[in-house]
Formats: sequence, structure tokens, C-alpha cells
Amino acid sequence: MEDSLPMGETQVTAQEGRSTAGPSPIAAEAAPETAAVPSTPPPATGKTGWRARIRSLRTPGRPRLWFEILLIAVSYWLYSLVRNAVPEQKAAALRNAEWIWSAEKSLGLAFEETVNHAVNSVTWLIVSMNYYYATLHFVVTIGVLVWLFRRHPGRYAATRLVLFATTAVALLGYYLYPLAPPRLMNGANFIDTVLVHETWGSMASGNFKNMSNQYAAMPSMHIGWSLWCGLTIFALASVPWARVLGLLYPTLTLVVIVATANHFWLDAVGGMACLAFGYAVSRVWYGSLPHRLPKGVPGTAKGRLTGLRAARLPRPASEPDPKPRTEPGAESEPEAAGARRS
Repeated sequence: MEDSLPMGETQVTAQEGRSTAGPSPIAAEAAPETAAVPSTPPPATGKTGWRARIRSLRTPGRPRLWFEILLIAVSYWLYSLVRNAVPEQKAAALRNAEWIWSAEKSLGLAFEETVNHAVNSVTWLIVSMNYYYATLHFVVTIGVLVWLFRRHPGRYAATRLVLFATTAVALLGYYLYPLAPPRLMNGANFIDTVLVHETWGSMASGNFKNMSNQYAAMPSMHIGWSLWCGLTIFALASVPWARVLGLLYPTLTLVVIVATANHFWLDAVGGMACLAFGYAVSRVWYGSLPHRLPKGVPGTAKGRLTGLRAARLPRPASEPDPKPRTEPGAESEPEAAGARRS
């Protein structure tokens, strides 16, 4: 025979003179609801927090325009300040230039003087190259950065890091290996084309020569930057003619730096080595070469450019919604509602 308390915390069952206590039906029904509440994980701290922070820095994000303008302006200012603060060391720079010139002669590749004189004989051509040397170095580089910012935001940070690392290691080269350009060599027959044709805009000759270090020719950042531009355009452009222009740009830049007697061709090799270092730094940091990263930034929509979410337009009544939105737990609501109506 079984006796039970009408309403209480436990029920007692009599069996062979013994009493056993168990949970009441009311407590049994309430137990699953309290057990379903998940526990909140503790926030990441210590090493885990630092790892998450570093992981977020290594994940390409959407670049911010104001930050990029400020970063590029400050970086170029620091680059110019450090480059021009490096001791000119004129005597060492001239000795290094003579060694480079002798090394090229021993290789049978000392063609700079021939190119310099040949191009200088065509006035319109050499004047055009003087302006090319003074302006496109900056114009094309900034243009490629803007193109990356607008069309390839997911690859922008990694590609920008290549350029910054390339420039940073070049500063080390200016300090450790001062080098006079061919036009400043003693006893050589090179023509300073900016002085001869009175071309405006060059920081290497004329009225601006005292504003920049004249003995920082190795490595050539005209080649380092132009090759960065060319490879970036070739890897990411979808139009064939743009990819061809990307390859022609550093090639023409090599001709210009030699024809204007601003660099030896070995300076261009130094610029290529610096660029290779820049790509290695970007590869290690982001885990991939820039052109292999996603074009866009994952998890961002176009509406985020204005800080607004895209509006959900109402669908006509005659056109059913192919993917009806359901809130969590809505699957059991129809049955419960039907039970209440019945």
C-alpha cells in the first residue's frame, strides 16, 4: 500500500516496513529548466589574451582612411629625416663608387656612361626622363596604394607592410654603405642631366641638392618602389593591358635611373634585395603573400562604410519569402499555441 503526501517537497513510499524519500513531481519538473542555463566562460586573460591580440593584428582588417593618410605622411617624414641625417661620408662614398664602377667593368656590364650620353643627346627624351625621375616615384606609388585601399582592402595591409619593410631596410643600407651616384664621381665622364638641362623638381641636383643626402644611392628605392608597384599591379589587375604596364613601369624606371646618371645598375639590384626582404616580412607576419589573401575583408558588408546596416525591404504579398526567419525556440511554439487554443 502506498501513502503519499498531497503537496510537499518529498514523497514517502512504504515498502516492507521501510521508508524511502525521493523528489516530488513538482521539483522534478522544475529541475531541467534550472539545469539548462549555460555558464558564462571567463574572459581571456594572461597569455591567452596576448595571443588573441596578436592574432587580431595579424588578421587583415578594413583600412581606415584617416589612419592611412596619417601613417603614410608620418612614415615618409621619418624616412626623409633619417635618410638625410645619415652622415654623407663623401670620401667613403666616392671610394665605394669607384669600386662599383670597377666591378661592373670587370663583369663587362659597365654600360651606364654609354646610355647616359646617348639619351642626353635627345633633348626632349632626357628632359622627360628628368621629370619622370622627380615625380612618378611618388605619384605612381601613392596611386597604387589608393587603388589597393579601394579595390583590395583585404590585401592592403599586407602589401603596405611590404613597402614599409622595404624602405626601412634601405635606410640601413644608406648608413652602412654610403655611395656616390655616377654623376658625382671624380674623373668620370658622366653628365648631370638635371644641371645641363636645368630641369625643375629633382632633389638630387640643382637648388635642392643641399636638402637631401647626395651619397645615399645604394640601394635604389626608385627601383624598390617601382618594382613593388609593378608586381602588385601584375598580380592583382584583371585587365591584361594594366598587367603589361605594371611590368613595363620598373623596366622603364631602370632605364631612367641609369640614363640620368643617378644610379648604377647594381643599385637596382640592391633595391630588389630590399623588396625581397619586404615580401619575406609580410609573408611571415600574415602567413601568406599579399596577392593570395582574400580580396575583401571577411565579415564586413558594404553598409558598414557608412556605419548603417542595409535596410530590409518588405517583400510583396504575392511573393513568398523563400527563407522565413525563425527565432530560437520557435519550433515548439505552434504546438504550444494549439494546446492553449484547445
